[in-house]
Amino acid sequence: MADLNKGDKKLLNAWAFYDWANSVYPLVISSAVFPIFYEALFSDKDHYIDVFGMNLKNSALISFITAAAFLVVAFISPLLSGIADYVGNKKTFMKFFCYMGALSCMGLYWFNLENIYIGLLFYFLGLIGFWGSLVFYNSYLPDIAFPEQQDKLSAKGYSLGYIGSVILMIVNLAMIMKPKIFGITGTEGEAAMKAMRYSFLMVGIWWIGFSQYTYFYLPKGNKKEDQKVNKDVIFNGFKELKKVWKLLEENISLKRYLSSYFVYSMAVQTVMIAATYFGAQEIDWPSQAESTKGLIICILLIQLVAVIGAVLTSKASAKYGNIPTLIVINSIWVIFCVIVYFIWLPIHFYAMATLAGFVMGGVQALSRSTYSKLLPESDDTASFFSFYDVAEKIGIVIGMCVYGAIDQITGSPRYAIVVLGIFFTVGILLLRRVPKKGVLN
Repeated sequence: MADLNKGDKKLLNAWAFYDWANSVYPLVISSAVFPIFYEALFSDKDHYIDVFGMNLKNSALISFITAAAFLVVAFISPLLSGIADYVGNKKTFMKFFCYMGALSCMGLYWFNLENIYIGLLFYFLGLIGFWGSLVFYNSYLPDIAFPEQQDKLSAKGYSLGYIGSVILMIVNLAMIMKPKIFGITGTEGEAAMKAMRYSFLMVGIWWIGFSQYTYFYLPKGNKKEDQKVNKDVIFNGFKELKKVWKLLEENISLKRYLSSYFVYSMAVQTVMIAATYFGAQEIDWPSQAESTKGLIICILLIQLVAVIGAVLTSKASAKYGNIPTLIVINSIWVIFCVIVYFIWLPIHFYAMATLAGFVMGGVQALSRSTYSKLLPESDDTASFFSFYDVAEKIGIVIGMCVYGAIDQITGSPRYAIVVLGIFFTVGILLLRRVPKKGVLN
């Protein structure tokens, strides 16, 4: 079909709908079903496995694989962003990463300990596929929407993603808790494991299937005139990051804020990724079935409370300022880490999941808006946000490596949670060093 004009309602809706398609990955795979499934595989193995020539704890192993995947993402993101505006067919790149991620999710259906390397590879590629497709998805925004449309459109995409992912998550929960209703046979444990495997297939099918609406309307891409894809173009993303790094020397407020964000975000993102693994191992659930049900309910609870947290945090920042509000949120995170070290019962885990959801929604939304307010007057904000995203990914790499190493050495992730509390404390101290600037303080 002919390309739709910039700002066209159909085009904008098609772009936002990709959030509906791909948001099932971070909820079902990263946060909920896969961590529960992965932990259940080791129920008779005392949590350890011989892999890569070492005897590794299962939660430490997945932490290291996650860190490796994010390291790749941190490296390829500038490369991809460097060519996104020049390839003339960014839709093909977006499709490639989308299909790689979705097919890798479907590949998790065959994940087992006998073929651990293949299973870990699917997990690794799924993560890269998700984040790689987002590079090109986000780069479409200024191409298809006018500046005055972009904030509203971005929010619409987020909303669609939240609704779509929760719908599939509820269906998956029903399958796992009541497998016989869906024709899934076997003992209680076997049927639940089958249902989780089917969930991985459903994520891949959902992701590929619903993304077709987006691909039908999105243009191929806008290739710049008289610009060949050469070495300079490919490495342009890294040049932009280097330029931003130099500019930070001239903006003390931004530099100090980014330093604090790097430290506390490292802890926030690690908690988000590792929470389900912690709950599966460290909480005294009455049974495996109760563990599965409880953990998924906690994830859904976090999703719901995060929305409320983001709204209330926005109101608090408007009244008290961004930096003071971030300091309070990080202080709550410190308290969270101290309490989590001592919890064992499911009811305690539910309570801490509620608290985590509340401050998680707030800290993510406020951190990005604070960064935006501190940016210098420039038309090149994309480079600054690219730097922000890469810093976040590298923070995840460090956070997951620290978490995994402590888990491996001590045999318990509880000590890792204490270290994350130290990260939050350092983040608070660095936030206090950000110079006063208008509404930020």
